[in-house]
Amino acid sequence: MRVPDVIADADVVARRNIIKIKRVPDLLVFTTLQPIMFVLLFAYVFGGAIGNSLAGDSSAAYREFLIAGIFAQTVVFGATITGYALAEDVRKGIIDRFRSLPMAPSAVLTGRTFSDVVNNVLVLVVMSLTGLVVGWRIRGSLLEALLGYLVLLVFAYAISWIMAWIGMLVPSPEVVNNAAFIVIFPLTFIANTFVPLETLPGPLRRFAEWNPVSTVTQAARELFGNVPPGTPEPTGWALQHPVLYTLGWAAVILLVFVPLANAQYRRAASR
Repeated sequence: MRVPDVIADADVVARRNIIKIKRVPDLLVFTTLQPIMFVLLFAYVFGGAIGNSLAGDSSAAYREFLIAGIFAQTVVFGATITGYALAEDVRKGIIDRFRSLPMAPSAVLTGRTFSDVVNNVLVLVVMSLTGLVVGWRIRGSLLEALLGYLVLLVFAYAISWIMAWIGMLVPSPEVVNNAAFIVIFPLTFIANTFVPLETLPGPLRRFAEWNPVSTVTQAARELFGNVPPGTPEPTGWALQHPVLYTLGWAAVILLVFVPLANAQYRRAASR
């Protein structure tokens, strides 16, 4: 099919998924409740203790340090919606219905992943407002802040293709959630999302320095101007060039998992 036809088909699928968010607002509500809970817990329950490990040495400094990490964790976990929704569509036979229509096969996954970008935008808006309530502020320029949000969304979009492949691969939506939690949860905690890397023991610190979740957090933190004063300069190349490293990871993930997910879609839909 021609590229314009593929884009038009993907747009139809994306609209279908966005309308679903509108008709089932619980999806958005529960997606945002968890990160809001994390912000409040870490900011006010652990903020005083963890804030002492920062150069700013205060819970207020920690709240600014925290928000970029919450953003990164939220969009990465939000990507699991892609896998869950596709696994649900396979189970209900909706994918087979799509295959019976005169549309590009790749449009189903492309539309699904783009609609989840819209969901992540809405979640980031809610999270930004929550951050403002607890004292977070953007200290950089507007252009830098927009770039920070863009890096978060691009990385989340790449992760959603991994989730799309998993959603086509596993037998049920519940397995998607369990598998994603086992992998994503440690990735988001063995990182600089919630604590400075200097507080981690040696082996974990080495891993965290090259963890792409650390670099997407570092990129957002720098672009938002939320690096605490007096923070030591990163020693690893990845954290010294967090935007480049994160976008490189996103490009590699897309190059690998876009064709894998589309191939698995054809197999899963014919079961």
